[in-house]
Amino acid sequence: MVDLYHNRVLELAADIPNVGSLADAHGSATKVSRICGSTVRVDVNLTEDNETVTAIAVDPKACALGQAATAILSENAVGATYAELVEARDQLRAMLKDGGEPPRGRFYELRHLEGVRDYPPRHASTMLAYEAILEAIETARTNRAAVADALPAA
Repeated sequence: MVDLYHNRVLELAADIPNVGSLADAHGSATKVSRICGSTVRVDVNLTEDNETVTAIAVDPKACALGQAATAILSENAVGATYAELVEARDQLRAMLKDGGEPPRGRFYELRHLEGVRDYPPRHASTMLAYEAILEAIETARTNRAAVADALPAA
């Protein structure tokens, strides 16, 4: 497992930005790995059009791999669009499960988790933060739509 837990993975896991919560979060989600019990909670704030992340907070209770993946997400999510985050999640999944190329662009550091491919029981914990942020965005969109529907017509 030396290749799995190499220095960059451990560095990322030890220095996760934006840990905590957003008091005024537009949306939140917690994902749990049924295999290992790792959890990651993600809070987000979005632009008015609900497309771009303006703030993020994360609370990972995960192994070093889940923490490293969360660190990469948390470092790069602000300014990312929903479409970019879907693409990052899909590229990460393809890298782990289908032997796909590592993600490029703002989430390029996910390449450091390429070794997880050979350890299927670790895939779920590595994916948690990316699943959580997409659910948090969907929750924010739902919450904002409900508020807009409740406002009196002008």
